[in-house]
Formats: sequence, C-alpha cells, structure tokens
Amino acid sequence: MDEIISALLSEDATPHDFAGLRLPESYRGAVVRKEDTGMFEGMSSADKDPRKSLHLQDVPTPEPGPGEALVAVMASAINYNTVWSSIFEPLPTFGFLERYARRFPGAARHDQPYHVLGSDLAGVVLRTGPGVNAWHVGDRVVAHCLSVELESSDGHGDTMLDPEQRIWGFETNFGGLAQLALVKSNQLMPKPEHLSWEEAASPGLVNSTAYRQLVSRNGAGMKQGDNVLIWGASGGLGSYATQLALAGGANPVCVVSSEQKADICRKMGAEAIIDRSAEGYRFWKDEHDQDPREWKRFGKRIRELTGGEDVDIVFEHPGRETFGASVYVARKGGTIVTCASTSGYRHEYDNRYLWMSLKKIVGSHFANYREAWEANRLVAKGKIHPTLSKAYPLEETGQAAYEVHRNLHQGKVGVLALAPREGLGVRDEELRARHVDAINRFRQEEARTS
Repeated sequence: MDEIISALLSEDATPHDFAGLRLPESYRGAVVRKEDTGMFEGMSSADKDPRKSLHLQDVPTPEPGPGEALVAVMASAINYNTVWSSIFEPLPTFGFLERYARRFPGAARHDQPYHVLGSDLAGVVLRTGPGVNAWHVGDRVVAHCLSVELESSDGHGDTMLDPEQRIWGFETNFGGLAQLALVKSNQLMPKPEHLSWEEAASPGLVNSTAYRQLVSRNGAGMKQGDNVLIWGASGGLGSYATQLALAGGANPVCVVSSEQKADICRKMGAEAIIDRSAEGYRFWKDEHDQDPREWKRFGKRIRELTGGEDVDIVFEHPGRETFGASVYVARKGGTIVTCASTSGYRHEYDNRYLWMSLKKIVGSHFANYREAWEANRLVAKGKIHPTLSKAYPLEETGQAAYEVHRNLHQGKVGVLALAPREGLGVRDEELRARHVDAINRFRQEEARTS
C-alpha cells in the first residue's frame, strides 16, 4: 500500500507506473459486521451510535470482474445511507448483500460477514476488468453510486428502472469508505481538477440526487422563474438543490433550522429563507394528528417571501414530519418530488389538497448515469460547488457518521482515505482561484462557529 500511496502523491507517475504496482492482498475499510446487527435492539434511532458499530478492519482485495474497476480511494464522504447502515435501519444491509449474491455467480463475493460502506469516492483507477474500454489505469476519477446490470430492457430508457438497480456501498459491498473500492466502470466520471480529493469526493451522491429530483425531466423538470421550496436547504441534499435552483434561474425558498444555516443560504445567494425553529412551526399536534393551521401559517409565510405566489416545486426529503405541509403549500398543478424520508417513511397528507388541486407527487431515487454525468459536469465547470465543511481520517469514520446522524454538521462531511492530508489533488489552479471562496464557503462557516 505504501507503493500505491507514493505513486498517487507523485505528479510524475504514469499509467505504466500504476499498472506496474503490486496490489495488496488486503486493504482497510470502514465496515459494519453481521454479528453486530442486534446491538441497538430496543433503542430509539436517536440513541443509536455509529461510533459503536463502525469498525476499521482489513478485508481481502477483490479482483475486478467484467465491466468493473478497482480504484485507489483518496477520499470519500458520509451520506445518510451510511448512517442508516451503521444503525441497522430500517433493516440491516446484509440482507441486500445476500440477495445480490444469489442473483449472479460474480456477485457471490459481496455476501460477507462484513459490509464495506460508502457511496462516494475520488481516486485513481488501479485495475480494470475485461470489457472496460473507456477508463484506464491511472485515470483520476470520481464515482457515482448507481450499480446496474442492464440485462433487462426495462433499464434502457432510464437505468434507474433496471430491475437490478442498486446503490453501491449500501446495497453492494466494497464501498468508498476504504483504501480501495470496487465499482462498475459505468459509475466512473472525470475528477473535477480544480478541486482537492476530499472536495471532489463530496458532491457525487447528493449532487446527482438533487439534479435528478429537481432539474431532470425524470424529476420535477425545474424551469426559470419557478419557486422551489427546499427543506434542509443548507444540508447535504438541500445545499445542492439551492445551488441548482439559483444556477437555473429559479427562486429557492430555503427552509432551515437555525440562523447559522440561514446565513449559509444567504451566502450561496438565496434571499427567501424560513428559519422553522425561530418561527416555531409544529406540523404535528401529537404523534397521531397533524395541525392544518400550521400548514396555513407556513403557506402564508411562503407567499410573503415570493410576492404572493405559492411554490411550483417542493423539494422533499424529510418525509413524515413535513410531507403534509409540503402537499398543502404546493401551488395548484404543482409538484412534490421526494427522494427520502429521514424523519419517517409513513407519510400522511390530506388528499383533498392533492387531487382537487391537480398536484403531483413524484418519487425520485438517485440518478442515472447521464444525470450523474451532467451534475458532475456542472461541478467541473465551476457552476456548482462542493459543500464540504470538514473531513475526518478514515480511522474516524464513526465520528463522521455520528455527526451526520445527530445533524451536528453543515453541508457534507468528508473522509480522507489514502490522501494523507487535505488540499491535495488540485491541478487546475486558475479555475480554483476564480471560485475559491465558494469552494470554501462551508469550511469557513464551520471554522467560524466551532
């Protein structure tokens, strides 16, 4: 591994040099273990601690099969699916691995008593399997997290509809929170060269998810002038939705939970901001009943910020806590597009406000390769910026996941794998200089408040 790191840090290393490197028999990865799946039994979600379930251990190095690549991971990032995996909710991920292993002979190696997590990476291709032509050893890459087989016709209009669609590092093994990672070659995209490794690793999952959900015709199909309500607008998903709305000529209405998070939205360029904590919105009277009066108060506040207009699009991901309000405040004919349920999966809403006002609920899950490529292209051009606030070493992945679980973070939390320190990997200094303040926006806010 020391030889690999030396080559990765050298600006003079050639593809031939990388091809000549010996692969280690094992590597270190952040894992959950099958034997631990009952460790949090009987505890509330809030009390489950990823620091107790995430372990760093050596795992055997997999050989890339047909259409696959083995990547040396310089940096990765924490997503909420890592949090779910680490607290074994809504169910342990080992069931995903077992089912995948039964589907194809080549997938059997994913069924292990450990699960290497992580659905983001930036790094360098070390090996490619048979049939890989577009990518070569030594290529500097980032990876999106869509894993597909594409043997069914269903996935050839939109690969997200492939019956064998999975999220890499969540529903497959050998994820990005590790020194090495195994990916399909059609997960790879060019690394934005004005970004450091940890910056380049952080947008992948959330930026692609937000792009499909908000911009793509498979999602809300946002257009210029749309009013877009964005829940958690300074968080991992919301911070990219806010940027995409602003870059696309829409008007984001940013919902946040503190003045600090409101200030981040202002710095991104948003003007319409609702601090739901300061304004005291409580959409549920109790565990069983919502409060329509709060929906109405919320809708009135939105119209105060938009010049009397309701929102065209609601960018939903909290789920149960907010969904009734989201359906209510969307304009007649508007769209509620949802990609997650971080506050609960069982959504409740008053259907009269949906059917009688001709509103639409659209489900959106990650992104297909083209959508992920377009989202990454915006980052590479400096149109959309990473929202990285801090980065932890691989050894402290549990702490990084804990902070995301407890919502103690801003934007994205990164993880350094083979990169020995932050700030490495930048090649386009000119483009970086033009956007350095935006690139560092979330880091500066973290430093200011810590």
